[in-house]
Amino acid sequence: MAEADDRLTRAIERFDALNAQDPYGRELTYARRMTQWLLKLEPHASQPLQLAARAQHLMRWSIPRDSFPKDRAGYIRWRTTLYDFHADRAAEVLRDVGWDPATIDRVRSLIRKQDLKTDPEAQLLEDVVCLVFLENDFADFAHDKDEPKLLRILRKTWGKMSPRGHAAAMTLPLGPKERELIGKAVAGET
Repeated sequence: MAEADDRLTRAIERFDALNAQDPYGRELTYARRMTQWLLKLEPHASQPLQLAARAQHLMRWSIPRDSFPKDRAGYIRWRTTLYDFHADRAAEVLRDVGWDPATIDRVRSLIRKQDLKTDPEAQLLEDVVCLVFLENDFADFAHDKDEPKLLRILRKTWGKMSPRGHAAAMTLPLGPKERELIGKAVAGET
């Protein structure tokens, strides 16, 4: 167990060192928030899940959104490309610090969001992604968007979450506007 704990620590240190290179200064903070939320929801999360949470946006700045068309199809291609990119970079780090192929495959699967609705760990990771977004990014994201668009995004976000994620989201220290929008989205208001 001590060897696995050492590999976990070394992998997280490597992920953090890579994310610390982010020229925009966002990804290291994001990775730490992912770990914090994961351990808040599941203090005994498996090591592959902890690794996947920490590597969720590994080196994300390397593939900017504007390198894809500004339409829905371009957005989906960008996101799919990122899933593979994050999973591949994480796998390289995990191999370098001595993780076994089964663990590496599991981390890749989690990062790539495979079996989201049937895999409890993949669902937990998606809950964490949504909670980090709602708590830290939603208010700024909502600033220049019209309400119908925000309600669509919130409904989509809410639909990705489990009941445990919903309960955690209702405890977030959100502003009145954000709380009202979530209430409308959940209630199905337009």
